[in-house]
Amino acid sequence: MIHSRRDVLKLGAFGAAALTGGLAYGSAFAEGGTLSIAYNVNLPSWDPADGPSAVNPTIQGIYQAVFDQYIGQKPDLSFTPGLITEWGWTDDNKKIKMKVRKGVTWHDGSPFTPEDVVWSLQRAADPKTGNPINFVWSKIGNLQVADDVITGDVKEFDPTLFKWMAFLTGYVLPKAYYTKVGAEGFEAAPIGTGPYIVEKYERNAFVRLKANPNYWGGKPAFETVIIKFVPDAASRVAEIESGKSQVTFDIPYEEYDRLKGKKGLTGVTTPVSDIAMIFLTNVDPVMLDKNVRLGAIHAIDKKLLVDRLLKGYGVPIDTLQAPEYAAFDPSIKVSYDPELAKKHLAASGYSPEKPAKFTIQTTKGFKPKDFEIIQAIVGMWRKVGIEANIEVYDIAKHFELRFGHKLAPAAFYNWGNSIGDPSTSTGFAMFGPSPHCAWKSDDLIAKIGPLWGEADEAKRIAGYKAVDKYIAEEGYVIPLFQYVQPILYASSVKVTPNLSGAMLPQLVRPA
Repeated sequence: MIHSRRDVLKLGAFGAAALTGGLAYGSAFAEGGTLSIAYNVNLPSWDPADGPSAVNPTIQGIYQAVFDQYIGQKPDLSFTPGLITEWGWTDDNKKIKMKVRKGVTWHDGSPFTPEDVVWSLQRAADPKTGNPINFVWSKIGNLQVADDVITGDVKEFDPTLFKWMAFLTGYVLPKAYYTKVGAEGFEAAPIGTGPYIVEKYERNAFVRLKANPNYWGGKPAFETVIIKFVPDAASRVAEIESGKSQVTFDIPYEEYDRLKGKKGLTGVTTPVSDIAMIFLTNVDPVMLDKNVRLGAIHAIDKKLLVDRLLKGYGVPIDTLQAPEYAAFDPSIKVSYDPELAKKHLAASGYSPEKPAKFTIQTTKGFKPKDFEIIQAIVGMWRKVGIEANIEVYDIAKHFELRFGHKLAPAAFYNWGNSIGDPSTSTGFAMFGPSPHCAWKSDDLIAKIGPLWGEADEAKRIAGYKAVDKYIAEEGYVIPLFQYVQPILYASSVKVTPNLSGAMLPQLVRPA
């Protein structure tokens, strides 16, 4: 039988390169119905279900403007029907059943069909296609279509399957069009069923979108949307302050405080489902030393980082579960204790005079004060007996290195988890076989492995809490804080914050 899953997750506690290529856009609505957004990241690929880009949380807003997901999410992160309107397991968890939305068309005018859904799921499950989480999609098979209903066999029960249909790589692509033009043709001219149609794309510069007049969810508010790729935070501030863009986000908090309410600008700050953390890797012998790991962790004053560098816009945390996630355990505490840090390091022969040495990698301008945060942490480490060299990279390089298990011993990252499930935070970040994992050890594989298919939800959540406690005791990762996202925009528009942190053009309207 089919049963609705619309109430699965609701994070209610959250609360509500300059443009190139000879184009120029002035102040808000200079062309009437045009919206310009200064985005904090480049878009490396138009395939939302293939390659490292597919699991970059920051670019999901661009994907969601063009493509629809199997299952949707509202701005408060509650699930809602997407291209699939009803979904569920049979009572014995042996089969899935999904009802497909009727009356939808692709951007080229061709009809959307249940076969598109089946093909997209089969493609995602095929390891040859490069889907980074194909091991989720491969747990179902033998998909069959009868009118607007799809049924399938459950090869291996995964309690998060339908949550993933609203998450990373959970997009439906056009079977006939993709197979006709191939991967290169799709990159050159992508089409979806989403609210906006790709009109022009300049790599590392911008994408221009036009409204889909036939969108099943209703035509979006703006006829044209320009998304500028502006990784540098200072440049994003200049974009919004000059009026060249009407919306930007993830700018330094002091700039947000300076500009909000001035020069026709307003804004909003919203806690989002993102966690700032430092991956630790076991590719360098220095991190195999538990004393070094614990010394590094106890030396970090997270509250000071939030208060001083983030102007109070952040929530210090000690696990990879934000307070609103299903498996958050407030009893897990890791103290700021520089004297304890020194004792751990001294036990392995390290001191400020004879420091442990390693490299830490970080982005610069991708998230508010990311580089400055790492500078401050390196300073805290120096006082207890750790000498860390800072290496700056962009977010695309981070994904390349992480997927190749070639990150430095420490690497700063922003972990997004809009579905709030522990499998998509602790599970994917810490389970050795996962391509997203930096610390690959047999002990965690043994602890996390049985939880993937655990059908008893209470037992599954308790299991992840126990894993989180063990990770904190062993010092396998360094959670820092939950992000509060600053969004700054012209007073001529109104932005509905998206608690996933993804900036969606369809959530912007004229004021």
